[in-house]
Amino acid sequence: MANHNRATFGSKLGIILATAGSAVGLGNIWRFPYMTGLNGGAAFILVYLVFVLMLGVPGMVAEFVVGRASGANAAKAYRQLAGSSPFRAIGYLGVLTSMIILGFYAVVAGWCLQYLFASVVGHVDGDPDYVLTYFKDFSSDPWKPSLWALGFVVLTHLVVVRGVRNGIERASKLLMPTLLLLLLVLIVAACLLPGATKGISFLFHPDFSKIDRGTIFDALGQAFFSLSLGTACLCTYASYFSRQTNLLGSAVQIALLDTLVAVLAGMMIFPAAFSVGVNPDSGPSLIFITLPNVFHEAFGSVPGVGYIVSILFYALLSLAALTSTISMHEIGTAFFHEEFRLSRGKGALVVTVACCVISVFCSLSCGVLADVKVMDLTILDFCDAITAKVLLPLGSLFTCLFVGWYVPRQLVRDEFTNWGTVSKCFFGVFLFFVRFICPLCIVAIFLHQSGVI
Repeated sequence: MANHNRATFGSKLGIILATAGSAVGLGNIWRFPYMTGLNGGAAFILVYLVFVLMLGVPGMVAEFVVGRASGANAAKAYRQLAGSSPFRAIGYLGVLTSMIILGFYAVVAGWCLQYLFASVVGHVDGDPDYVLTYFKDFSSDPWKPSLWALGFVVLTHLVVVRGVRNGIERASKLLMPTLLLLLLVLIVAACLLPGATKGISFLFHPDFSKIDRGTIFDALGQAFFSLSLGTACLCTYASYFSRQTNLLGSAVQIALLDTLVAVLAGMMIFPAAFSVGVNPDSGPSLIFITLPNVFHEAFGSVPGVGYIVSILFYALLSLAALTSTISMHEIGTAFFHEEFRLSRGKGALVVTVACCVISVFCSLSCGVLADVKVMDLTILDFCDAITAKVLLPLGSLFTCLFVGWYVPRQLVRDEFTNWGTVSKCFFGVFLFFVRFICPLCIVAIFLHQSGVI
């Protein structure tokens, strides 16, 4: 069924780095440390790891099965396996979801680029009131954030248009090691600060008294969103996997790398925060308001160090955002390229133009269009809410039900075991989790986000 003349990743390392790059994003650098801070440190990490094994890895493998079995873009992949059943709509849902996400994600990624530029020219090295005012003024500006967002979409386009091996894989082999190197440099700098050991202790010393119902749902949601489940990204990337790729092994390695980056981000943020007495649960404003002040206070005593650290940090954020936007863009590019028989360049251009339009409206909703509401939300908040609370859970839920109950068991087994060349001892466990545990977890996320539980 798969199209074996189609482009594929050139190496196992390329597969891991590209697919992990799709998962590693701003959520790892910002949301994971933030959620860890809210939920008492290492206890949260342990609960999170349990849900990665229960939901993340089986959910990833389910999408891998669909993608590699079909060797096609997400829409065609589900259509081929689903026949005339309603499950054929899952791929189209994934394409739509990815384009909306790329549209509003580029706005925040553009903020990262602006802060990288501002760090270079020394605009965010000041007192707390100035930094707060700087963010408010910039984010509500009628044109600057839009230009940065458009620039980020175009930057993503320039990578994706070059193809799977020469674009996505080559960029991933450069971006991911650079990201890890920047993280390590920043961790060393943070850990040399006075009082940094308190931050490390907070991160790695479990306080199980902090685990409550909220912690469990936060960890479950983080495991779901961090690994790009429900976006059709994993399905699309798996369509470029070779027949020798071990799907379960790759999913485990990707989940571990994604978690490693998140934990390393905590090792970067918490020592610096504790060093200057900043609460590690300071909220979503962490990366644009709190951390600039942390860098200024923590490293300001040594001339030039705070300046360098700020530049490295926002370079790190920009790289993390780019690895995610590349994967989001590729979903739509593959769809328009293959479904409408456009050249890859034209297919990528369609996605770029559409996402640029979404980005501009989302960006302006923080300023001149702030009074324009959709279901009582700004345009940016609506795009975030509709994807996170509805489209992503639905896409992942239907994929698990589709692979677990509809796709022929033998086909799933063949993909899981690489046609008998990989051990099948975990196949029964995988099928059980995809049929029962993953759907229950996803329904729990949906109900929790809806305020039902």
